[in-house]
Amino acid sequence: MTPFAVVIFLLGLSSLATAANFTQVFEWPNELDFEWPSEESRTQALEDGTFKPVKIQPRYMAVYEARLFLNLFKEDGVPASLVSLPTSSESSSPPKLTPFPSWDFHLNGSGNCDKIHRAEGMEVDSDGRLWVLDQGNPDSNCSSKLWIFNLINNETELIHRFSFDEYFHDLVLDETANGTFAYIARWMESHVVVFSLERNESWIVDTPKVEVNSIALSTKDQEPRHLYLARSGFKELYSIPVAALHNGNRTTEPRLIENWAADNSYRMLMDSHGTLYSGFMYENYTSTWNTSRPFLEQSFYQVAGLESAWPFTFSLDQNATFWMTVFDDVNMPRFRLLKAAVAAKSYIYNSPECPGSCHKNDYA
Repeated sequence: MTPFAVVIFLLGLSSLATAANFTQVFEWPNELDFEWPSEESRTQALEDGTFKPVKIQPRYMAVYEARLFLNLFKEDGVPASLVSLPTSSESSSPPKLTPFPSWDFHLNGSGNCDKIHRAEGMEVDSDGRLWVLDQGNPDSNCSSKLWIFNLINNETELIHRFSFDEYFHDLVLDETANGTFAYIARWMESHVVVFSLERNESWIVDTPKVEVNSIALSTKDQEPRHLYLARSGFKELYSIPVAALHNGNRTTEPRLIENWAADNSYRMLMDSHGTLYSGFMYENYTSTWNTSRPFLEQSFYQVAGLESAWPFTFSLDQNATFWMTVFDDVNMPRFRLLKAAVAAKSYIYNSPECPGSCHKNDYA
């Protein structure tokens, strides 16, 4: 981004401009809480330190029909890292978090490799399946995993066990005529993990000198399709052709697109019209770029005075609704859930105007 463009962008931020009309769905003034099996179990967890409400922080989000799913930052005092809550409620009180698919998948699971240890990144596919990354637990010799849940019956469809532990960050899904693939970013690693659902197989493709942080996938109608990579700890935004992840090569050279105004893009999301959204660590705003045009970062949403390392998490559903949580580590309320109509679905779906292929991006 040129110095002049940075000035224009920052002026846009200072005006508190919002590119969508957000409405508040829920507000939690203090801490989030779980739906416990009983009040006695909650009291016991508070007493023995396995539940510390102040530790609960949303990290990732996915939405399917009337349910919203959150990954919570897993540390001591957070008994479940994958939870759900309704997208609406008739009650005046904000909903509590329900461990997904049940408490049995979380409680007392530190030494059980068939439990969910640390959920970190997820996505819902077009068939209504929830894909969830799980960091595993090296102390218990439990490798990292990919869970796939059928959201119609909440049953587990597949558990894929990786040959390595930890450092998962996020994933995107590529539904093609040749099968469904997941592309996975790992913290501070110069590679992308590729998983084939039909083959139940995963492999690593190196991205030399680019430690991948957040990740996003271009729209279905883009030819050729690209994977967008934000470099960990830096402002750089890169891309690689998806074909490079399937052709048998184990190395691909990312192409630099431009620089975001801030470093550490921790979450990116593409919509069905080709707009790329990004959130940044310790920044009180989110940005967008229309990927069908030359790079131009624009303000999407910001909160004055917000102080948090990981302030937002967001997702698009199949009904063109943009969902966002806002976490404030200093001010009240600490948590809010917002939504806005944005006239675009998740990248998982074709744009309504483009049932086939209707735009070619020359800038990726």
